[in-house]
Amino acid sequence: MAVALDGPRLAPRSGKARQLVVFLHGYGADGNDLIALGQEWQSLLPDAAFVSPHAPEPCPGAPMGRQWFELTFRDPDERWRGVNQARPLLDAFLDAELARHGLPGEALALVGFSQGTMMSLHTGLRRATAPAAIVGYSGLYVTPEEEGGPERAQAEIRVRPPILLVHGTEDNLIPVQGLFVSAQLLAMAEVPVEWHLSPGIGHGIDGEGLRHGGLFLDRAFARRR
Repeated sequence: MAVALDGPRLAPRSGKARQLVVFLHGYGADGNDLIALGQEWQSLLPDAAFVSPHAPEPCPGAPMGRQWFELTFRDPDERWRGVNQARPLLDAFLDAELARHGLPGEALALVGFSQGTMMSLHTGLRRATAPAAIVGYSGLYVTPEEEGGPERAQAEIRVRPPILLVHGTEDNLIPVQGLFVSAQLLAMAEVPVEWHLSPGIGHGIDGEGLRHGGLFLDRAFARRR
């Protein structure tokens, strides 16, 4: 039986949670890697509770790190299998966190980095209730590599929340072309998507990208009030 996810949390600055922001970290990191983003956004989102779960699997290449799924880079379809295998555990965690705060599904926002972006997009578009928003940093929208793979993934989409993709122009791990391909695939699936490029930034998040993400969440939550 899979172990339930857990990780660091930040209580809402206002004292009462009206929104839930869930951070999904990248390959080889853990929940502590992104929870500080919540501190940066607390003044903008005072009613948001923040949580950053540790991914379920230990990461072979990082003794203290975690992974949502294995990456060998030898199998072109391992990302697709990985997001599908990890999704049920993440879905259960999201449901439990919403219940913890007594919040409806539309009060949720997902914020991912790298592999966490893959999980945010894959899981968020398959939720029973559309999240308020998804923000993806330095990641990809994953579809099967087989012929007709994007169409197959599109057929599984249940909800279409607004999405913001942010990427550094000098990212050597997941090249910036991944943003444009992902945005095109999402647009073809009639998912509303915006994007922001961070000039000169590699595989990471700069201050401007962080600012855009916070403002995007603020606008998305405002539409749900």
